[in-house]
Amino acid sequence: MGTKDNKKVKLLYIKHFLETQTDEMHPATITDILAYLGECGVIVSRKTVAGDIELLIESGVDVVCNKSRQNQYFVGTRHLELPELKLLVDAVQASKLISLKKSTALIQKLAALASVHQADELNRHLYVDKQIKPNNEKVYITLDLLYSAISAEKQVRFKYYEYTQSKKKVYKHNGKIYIFSPYGLMWNYDHYYVAGFSDSHGKVVTFRVDRIASPKITDAPIVPRPVDFDMAEYAKSVFLMYDGPMRRVTLKCENTLMKTIIDRFGEDVDTEPLDNGHFCACVRVSISQTFYGWVFSFGGSMEIISPEDIAGQYISMAKLIAGRSR
Repeated sequence: MGTKDNKKVKLLYIKHFLETQTDEMHPATITDILAYLGECGVIVSRKTVAGDIELLIESGVDVVCNKSRQNQYFVGTRHLELPELKLLVDAVQASKLISLKKSTALIQKLAALASVHQADELNRHLYVDKQIKPNNEKVYITLDLLYSAISAEKQVRFKYYEYTQSKKKVYKHNGKIYIFSPYGLMWNYDHYYVAGFSDSHGKVVTFRVDRIASPKITDAPIVPRPVDFDMAEYAKSVFLMYDGPMRRVTLKCENTLMKTIIDRFGEDVDTEPLDNGHFCACVRVSISQTFYGWVFSFGGSMEIISPEDIAGQYISMAKLIAGRSR
């Protein structure tokens, strides 16, 4: 590259140097910038560099100047600050959805958004059990396809698999093709689920994304969403993504469980004090063994008080579990 061309791109060189080599704890002087430009084959004066930095500031780059005998410069505000990048790196490392190979690639991309000094901090080692990391790289392609189908409001078709007792993957119902109208994606207990109308089920259900096989977008429009369907409410009501009939249930809870109820159903959950030690929560949930198991896990601190048939089913299940444990 000739000298003339180098002069045209010197602003880019300076911008790149400041973004990758400087931060609040590692400012750079004009002498440092001149040395970097020299390595790039660009020879300019100190006055020119100072003027170029002013141009960068005028164009919106947050270059901070510590004024002294030798002014020191560093990039202040970034698109993602270091604490935000650390949070994202930890999430990527801990995710059971993202493979080790993809985790490494994503963390490298996140580190590129910081200075080289900050990137070293991003190499903090969060303990992660490597056994929970998946080997299925196709899940990212499936996610992208589902997002496209949701945006285009088109049906998708796919096969769905489960595991045998010997941990072998097999297609459900001998490779049956599911015709599905996707409405939205949910992140629940470290897995992605897609919610929508299933032709074979005749209702809104959920499928785990990483167990979807051979997905295809069709030309058919989706079955319109039920008028009362709300994605956020649906996600709160379905326990661990196991589908069952939707019912409104009243729970009697010890006061210490208020945080648990809010975590599960949100701050706008319908609650009312009962006595000094208890409150009741009126919630809409998907009735399934998973829901009953959730209530049972609180060891009597939570109980179902209505409707009567749901309370009766819960008591029967609890007795069955107690009988098996003897």
